[in-house]
Amino acid sequence: MKKQINFGVGIPTGTEGLMYPVPFAKARDNIRISVEAEKQGYDSVWGNDHVSTQHYVRGEFEQPPNYFSPLLTLAAIAENTTTLRLATALLVVPFRNPVMIAKELATLDQLSNGRVIAGVGLGAYREEFVSMFGEKAKEMHRGTMIDESLYILNRIFKEEVVSYQGKYFDVKEVQSYPRPVQNPFPFYIGGNAANGLLRTAKYGQGWLPAVLSVDEIRAGVEEITKYCNELGRNPEEIDIAPQFAISIGRTHEEAVEQFERTQLHKHLVSLKKSTLKNQQTGGFEERNLIGTPDEVGERIKQYIDAGVTTFSALLFADNTVDEMIESMQFFSEEVMSKFISR
Repeated sequence: MKKQINFGVGIPTGTEGLMYPVPFAKARDNIRISVEAEKQGYDSVWGNDHVSTQHYVRGEFEQPPNYFSPLLTLAAIAENTTTLRLATALLVVPFRNPVMIAKELATLDQLSNGRVIAGVGLGAYREEFVSMFGEKAKEMHRGTMIDESLYILNRIFKEEVVSYQGKYFDVKEVQSYPRPVQNPFPFYIGGNAANGLLRTAKYGQGWLPAVLSVDEIRAGVEEITKYCNELGRNPEEIDIAPQFAISIGRTHEEAVEQFERTQLHKHLVSLKKSTLKNQQTGGFEERNLIGTPDEVGERIKQYIDAGVTTFSALLFADNTVDEMIESMQFFSEEVMSKFISR
């Protein structure tokens, strides 16, 4: 059976100075964008997670950016929407104790009547981790922390009482109710590296990479399928949900020029030392939705053929909230409408 294709919008919970200029959005602009997204036919909104200003952002802007709590913001959005999925892209798991993560996700899923997706990851900037934990951060391995957390979270959502002792977390007889409305609860595993693919097969309902080419997505899907087969899981149960930047113009050259003028382009360049460091040859044009409406539509078809089922956390190459909402509408009418039934 052919899978439904979904489209989501990345909301500015923590994008000032990174994907967008400073200032860009106030807290309630996230609600405004989300209400518009639901009206325009998008399936979901995705909030990212930052706690402290990154070094390069401090060097570029005199005014510090505003970073809003993604889960609190999504709770407010839940009260102003009815069908929109409420997602994180990404919730940085090593920032938090997994027992508290379980409590907050279950509460949000109850409040929204089962509309939550938890995209989770390590975090792109280790300097934020150092800001939270200081010198202790040098001794902490974020990969091990997220593996322990995901193991604990999955058990809390399935078992009556949970005890676990690991390298970083030691929990004793945790009983956490209510559980989420959704069962299984949808954890989407972020990251482009091989470890993220294995985590997806072990713990995830979705794979949430960023800025990958069609061939890289196809290779990732093949690896996830291999791991699922080894673990006895059905790979068809996993939503392939990459994140992309969008820049649409009357000509291809116009779309590229618009993209390269934005803060979003600078942000992707900054990630070449972390999230995007293992990418193969080729530039951002091959790994995003950049071009005329017809060109972007054709690229979307190629990604669908490679296994993509959700275009999550789409980031529009604009510099104001009003421009972003206009771009969302244009994309919905000129491109997205060809792939979804309203």
